[in-house]
Amino acid sequence: MISHSRRHCVVELQALPSRIGQIRRIVSAQLRHWQLDPLIDRAALGVTELLSNVHRHAQPDKTCTVEIELRLGRLTVSVIDNDPRLPVLREPLPQTPQTPEALETCGRGLALVAAVSEAWGARHRPDGPGKAVWFSLRAAPASPAPSQPVRIKTLPVREPARAASVTMDPQGVPTALPVAASVGTRPG
Repeated sequence: MISHSRRHCVVELQALPSRIGQIRRIVSAQLRHWQLDPLIDRAALGVTELLSNVHRHAQPDKTCTVEIELRLGRLTVSVIDNDPRLPVLREPLPQTPQTPEALETCGRGLALVAAVSEAWGARHRPDGPGKAVWFSLRAAPASPAPSQPVRIKTLPVREPARAASVTMDPQGVPTALPVAASVGTRPG
């Protein structure tokens, strides 16, 4: 289910891998509508990571709500689920042969959210079980491309080819060429 007002959009869904791409497209379309094109990549990446966390970790179910809100020059994206456990930001380990954990592909989603956003956090829901994990970005509308005069390249006007008298030699080869055919050729 999708609902939205002028500066608030809510999408309820099951956090399944097959739905995450659809939510990214919804977030992107909403930001284009609000003329926040410069934020699309970071917002789509952040919401992908938060939904992936719900898919991997949320209990008892994968039901969640994505809220996008634009208020006072800030875009806030929240993912709300029914699991009361707050996420923990894991510090990345340096990659060395002694620390194979550094090669893990899981557990870095919140670090990525922190890297692409200006602020992020998690809080328990005051109205029931579960939590909201959110991030925010400073929202500046996409500036229109500076208007520049259109430059039209003018080409020299060619005169239409004039008919020339063509005479043929006995083998059928022309001895005088039409003017247009001889443009750009050098004599002899």
